[in-house]
Amino acid sequence: MHLTATERSKLLRVARMEPHLQFMCGPLLKFDTIESGHTWLGAALVVTADSGSIYEPHPKLSYEWDPDKLTPSTLRPHPADPHSTVLPGLPISATVSNGSAMVQEMPGPNARKEDAYGQDIFVYAGTGGTFTFWRFMIRIPLGDHEMEITYRINNGQAINFYVPGRRQNMRWAAHSCNGFSAGVNPDDFRGPGFQSGYDPLWFDLLGHHAETPYHALVGGGDQLYCDSLMREPEMQGWVSKMRPEEKKQHPLTEEIRICIDRFLFNHYCQAFRRGAFARANCSIPMVNMCDDHDPDDMQQAPVFRQIGARGYFFFLLFQCFINPEFDGLSDAPGKHVYKSLIIGKEGPYIPLPSHSFLVNMGPQTALLMLDCRAERRKDRICSSFEYDRVFQQLRLLPPTVEHLVVMVGIPIAYPRMVFLESALESKFNPLVALGRNGSLGLSGFVNKFNADAELLDDLNDHWTARSHKKERNWLIEQMQLIARTQRLRVSWLSGDVHCAAVGVLKTHKPNKKEPEVPIDIDHRYMINVVTSAIVNTPPPGGVLTMVNSLSTKTHKTLHYAETDECMMPLFGTDTDGSSRKQKYVMGKRNWCSIDWDRSNGNIHFTLQIEKKKGLGDTAPYPTFAPPPGWSRS
Repeated sequence: MHLTATERSKLLRVARMEPHLQFMCGPLLKFDTIESGHTWLGAALVVTADSGSIYEPHPKLSYEWDPDKLTPSTLRPHPADPHSTVLPGLPISATVSNGSAMVQEMPGPNARKEDAYGQDIFVYAGTGGTFTFWRFMIRIPLGDHEMEITYRINNGQAINFYVPGRRQNMRWAAHSCNGFSAGVNPDDFRGPGFQSGYDPLWFDLLGHHAETPYHALVGGGDQLYCDSLMREPEMQGWVSKMRPEEKKQHPLTEEIRICIDRFLFNHYCQAFRRGAFARANCSIPMVNMCDDHDPDDMQQAPVFRQIGARGYFFFLLFQCFINPEFDGLSDAPGKHVYKSLIIGKEGPYIPLPSHSFLVNMGPQTALLMLDCRAERRKDRICSSFEYDRVFQQLRLLPPTVEHLVVMVGIPIAYPRMVFLESALESKFNPLVALGRNGSLGLSGFVNKFNADAELLDDLNDHWTARSHKKERNWLIEQMQLIARTQRLRVSWLSGDVHCAAVGVLKTHKPNKKEPEVPIDIDHRYMINVVTSAIVNTPPPGGVLTMVNSLSTKTHKTLHYAETDECMMPLFGTDTDGSSRKQKYVMGKRNWCSIDWDRSNGNIHFTLQIEKKKGLGDTAPYPTFAPPPGWSRS
């Protein structure tokens, strides 16, 4: 096909928004739930610089689809891509790729288009000006089969995402730990052809999405690492205090308040618009939760309380598209913009209530994102009020639902390290004492905020830590009761620990000669799939060897409730095909693909494990949970 220069220019012209908006972040997509089995609910979010944007007419998101059209996956460019192109003057659906040329395809007779106008839910005012958060609410009636939805803001770059058919269960990808810890060099994880060490596994996930589209992107915690806040100039007076008591008494100055908000705003804008992750979060609707860590006495300090309060606020804003001051704090029917939201009580350190989500993922599947951060204390993870609200909503699940996946940031079925916990807590531990004094270069062995052992801080977070074990056992028993009475197969999904693993809970048989209860009729059979990290570095080899060794033990903690705990030996083969002795825990970067199998009702969890560091290629390690083989009681 011969084209003149003018025709080529029109054909390949970079998409421009009209009127223009200066994006600081986004577009980002959020999935809320499927309402009444037939309507997809979600939202989009953009952050714009007021000085570089035109708001007359009002910012508008246009989205369209054709229910009669079976479309292949086409991963469109991110708006930040300078080479993004679109045919000007044509409907979104009329622009398709055919080899190297763009050809016109007219929409079918049932094609639909809707407009959503932006809600300005928050304005951030900084030294660089003011910036508006625009939220666009999206409603899509589901069709007989999966549909491609194409959207653009102010007639700019077209981007697509996918929704399932009315009788289809969602395919989704889960991830956690989307960043590097302090002291890790990202370039160590950057293979040939990648711009940074953040990108390889995100490119792998996007490659799978291009082959078979995902309908949701589930973040299980640590979607953003904020360690670098401690390097901000205004924080140095507080950070440099050596003694914990000095930190607790340090005043929260207006300078520090401004610094915390500035850092969080800029850090989110940079991280959520960077590389392959930005391509994912604009083309696969997100469902996100916080990671959960124990508070300590330091969180009574005015500076730390402000960090926690603003960190949770910006998490709700950027990751859940919620501003409590705009949206309110009631989840009563018709009172909140999101149907999946379950609001708990305000915690002791964060001045906002917990925000959990119960998401309908299709006729047979549901996802519970349990907020284990907002109400957390050192001796309690969730309040009885939060549990009551969650269980109340679980009882309202449709009877067609057979699989309930419970997302908790930290694994609930995982090897114990009680002996290490005891050693690190001991005041006689010489390493802790030397670390507190800064002797022998061991200052990094202790937490810089409260001078406890750094590893102890992580161990105390675990559900199996002494301070949380009773609550954890009670929660497992409650979920077993829900599984039995509502005919639900409960599975757990977690992150945090920077390795891949699968824990197993099942009915305990005291007499070893008796056969085990078949898993399809065992309401206590629950797997805990652990997927971590999609970006961060794995633990050291010695730690992995220890955890694998501890994984061989069958725990008796829940024998009183007729329950055994063990780890699944999923990793007998390495990613290169060689055999492995350490079969229980895999210390390589990973993410997880989840899909419901129409042929047998199983829900499949496939851990995609990085083959070689930084190369962006993974090997699959599948496991599954069967549908419930018992009747409702």
